[in-house]
Amino acid sequence: MTIPEQHSRTVLFTGEENFIKLQKAHVLITGLGGVGAYAAEQIVRAGIGNVTVVDSDCVSKSNINRQLIALHSEIGKRKVDVTEKRLKDINPEAVIRKKHIFVTHENVESLFSDCKYDFVIDATDTLMPKVNIIKKTLDYGIPLVSSMGAGGRSDPEKVQIADIADTYNCGLARMLRKRLHKFGIRNGFKAVFSYEKVEKNKIIEENGRNKKTNVGTISYMPAIFGMFCASVVIRDLISASD
Repeated sequence: MTIPEQHSRTVLFTGEENFIKLQKAHVLITGLGGVGAYAAEQIVRAGIGNVTVVDSDCVSKSNINRQLIALHSEIGKRKVDVTEKRLKDINPEAVIRKKHIFVTHENVESLFSDCKYDFVIDATDTLMPKVNIIKKTLDYGIPLVSSMGAGGRSDPEKVQIADIADTYNCGLARMLRKRLHKFGIRNGFKAVFSYEKVEKNKIIEENGRNKKTNVGTISYMPAIFGMFCASVVIRDLISASD
């Protein structure tokens, strides 16, 4: 096997057999905000060869403080387009698929009907799309890691990876667990969360689509959540038996 120079350090770390697993893998990433875009970049840099990215938003000025793809030169552009361009520049051989949609109960099946995924990263920050994505992923028996709330937090040492049943001190995780319980889902997938408590003065009310609040966010915390999500995918794919 001839290893492209850009992957030489990765292969030195993983070994050829495990690197081939990454090259063949297909990962779905829903949400390309502060968490999702960082996760996408790390898995592509690690050599994962097939990625589908999903987001309905365009880059805005308010994204610049924390989102990888948010630059003044990209304002107004669709996040899926900006992400695709960046990922292809990192690894031109990677196959990047994109879907510019807001995930609902009605269209979530379309994400799964024409592709077979080896892993799903849920990096959406609104409740009902998360519920729809997680339920459908579990219905298909696909490994999943889901990001909980990074907003309002500042201590990286309080970020953890645990089964969703073991998350705590996270409002998003609490609401998610409550909704999933209605479908009989109480555990069975990994979540990246922080047990750091969020101060009330960092939260404002917002009448958005499936979103009642907005939380202040510092630059590095969503990135850390994204890195944790990517680490789950890469490590689990490498350790999975054929």
